[in-house]
Amino acid sequence: MELFAVPDLPEIRPGHDLAALIRERVDLRPDDVVCVASTVVSKAEGRAADRSEFPAGPRAREIVSNRAAETDEGPPPWFVQAVLEESVEVLVENPFLLTETRFGHIGVNAGIDRSNVPSADLLLLPKHPSESAARIREGLPADRVVVTDTCGRPFRHGQRGVAIGWAGLAPGRDWRGETDRDGRELGITVESVADELAAAANLLAGEGDDGTPVVVVRDFEWGDHGESDAHFREVETDVVRRAIRAWSNRG
Repeated sequence: MELFAVPDLPEIRPGHDLAALIRERVDLRPDDVVCVASTVVSKAEGRAADRSEFPAGPRAREIVSNRAAETDEGPPPWFVQAVLEESVEVLVENPFLLTETRFGHIGVNAGIDRSNVPSADLLLLPKHPSESAARIREGLPADRVVVTDTCGRPFRHGQRGVAIGWAGLAPGRDWRGETDRDGRELGITVESVADELAAAANLLAGEGDDGTPVVVVRDFEWGDHGESDAHFREVETDVVRRAIRAWSNRG
C-alpha cells in the first residue's frame, strides 16, 4: 500500500470544485482511496462562520458561567452557542464540551475548528460528510472517498485521523465468521477500515500549516472479507455513552 499527498492545492474558497482541483494535480486510478480533510470540504461548502452569527442564548451563558466557577479559562459564549447549534446532544459540559453532531459523530466542540480559517472566526464540520464524499467521488476517476477529521481518544493522549464520511466503500471490514490461526471462529471483530485509512492519511496531511489536505491511498486491498455499514455506535449498544449520561445526571 502506498500513500501520497496531492500537491499544490490552493487555499480553498466557497464554491471550489474539490474533485476538479484534485484531478488537475494527480492521475488517479479507479481503485484509489482519496482521503479529504474535512477542513477543505467545509471551506468549499461555505461552512466558515463569524461569531456574530451565534449570539449566546441562556444555555450557552450558563455553561460559560459554570466553567468560570472552576477555571479562568474557557471558550467565549458565542463559541459555546455555535457548538450547541451544531449538536443534537451534549454529553459533557465541563471541563470541555463533548457532543454528538447531527450526523452521529461524537467529539469535542462538535468538531468546530478555530484554526486555518483566514477570513472567519470558525469553521463548522460539513453538514452531511458522507453526502460530501459522494459528491467528490462523482467528479473523480477513483471509486472510493473518505472525509477525515482529527479527534482525541479516551484513555490516550493525542489526536488521530478518523473518518466522518465515506463513499464507495463500507466503513467496516467484517471478520465475523472467519477463523483465527487456531481455527477459532471470530465472533465480534469488525475492523474500522475507514478510520484506519483516515489515520494513515493524517500522517501525511499533518495538523498545522502543511497545506496537504488530500491524500491518496493506492493499492489498498479489501480482501475476501465481509462488509459492515456500522460506524457510529447506536445509543442502545454504546455502554460508554450510557455511563457518561448516568455520571452527568448524578452531577
